[in-house]
Amino acid sequence: MLVEMRTPDFVRSHGLGNDYLVMDPARLRFELTPERTQLICHRNFGVGSDGILAVSQHVGADFAVRILNPDGSEAEKSGNGLRIFAKFLFDHGYTKKTEFTIHTLGGRVNARLILAGPAPTRCVAVRVDMGQAVIDRQLTKLEVAGQTLNVTSLSVGNPHCVTIVPDLRQVDLCKLGPAIENHPAFPKRTNVQFAQVLDRANVRALIWERGAGHTLASGSSSCAVATACFDKQLVDGKVTVQMEGGNLAIELDRQLNLVMTGPVEEVCTGNFSDDLRSHLGLSA
Repeated sequence: MLVEMRTPDFVRSHGLGNDYLVMDPARLRFELTPERTQLICHRNFGVGSDGILAVSQHVGADFAVRILNPDGSEAEKSGNGLRIFAKFLFDHGYTKKTEFTIHTLGGRVNARLILAGPAPTRCVAVRVDMGQAVIDRQLTKLEVAGQTLNVTSLSVGNPHCVTIVPDLRQVDLCKLGPAIENHPAFPKRTNVQFAQVLDRANVRALIWERGAGHTLASGSSSCAVATACFDKQLVDGKVTVQMEGGNLAIELDRQLNLVMTGPVEEVCTGNFSDDLRSHLGLSA
């Protein structure tokens, strides 16, 4: 019996355990509304993911991506998401170039692919110019859950709040993460990181992502952590940020220009079943 081959609805990939579904709305032929995004990302009732990366119209860049959070909101930038998206573009025939630009709501970035294999033909890691960090010098302390935290509030194209602590084992991430994310000081909410400096070149971090919650790894959060520690002269210009999902290499200069390098892996491709399409309000 012949089995009909369908163009995949999504490609599932991860960067250090931070997983995304990559989709091309032109192939899906339906709108990725917040409600549909929530269902697709749900780990029990949908496919499950930390977000959706949607191919978008590009003006002033080679490509463009929309970054959708599991709660249906839209993020300005994602370091892991950009590495995943860059690999997707190369591996799935959107480009043969190994260096190109990608537009995000948080600004345009330059991505350079690192290939492996006999040819080599497979993208295994990506180096991304993440732009310049901007630190909010006015916000240095937060009252959260009965504590006063010394924080570094900054943007790397999306908002972050970093707290440097002596021991990450003493941090209640699931209590403090959402409290900081939704603090009145951040009207549009913020990503949250707790960092422990190990030495001049290594920092350990816990991540609470805006709109996603506890996350094993985050590229933009790694950039934020490295920036906060560098600004306080605790680390040098090349930093390895160690997270629960793995490590990312961050480089930064005195102007806080950031470059991130890290691995990326594809897990599978797939199609939405008729049952899920029905719940999405689509015809079978």
